[in-house]
Amino acid sequence: MSQVERNSKLQKLIEQQKFNEKEISWMTDSQIEYYHWLYFDDSVYDYM
Repeated sequence: MSQVERNSKLQKLIEQQKFNEKEISWMTDSQIEYYHWLYFDDSVYDYM
């Protein structure tokens, strides 16, 4: 994941108050992608 993409995802998680900056600073790219997917990405099943 690029640094720009990582920063964007981090900012969204912080803005939604899902995590604080200290918690996020220790996360790996995979963890950030997972939580971003969990909280922000729509699924086809969301609309059924």
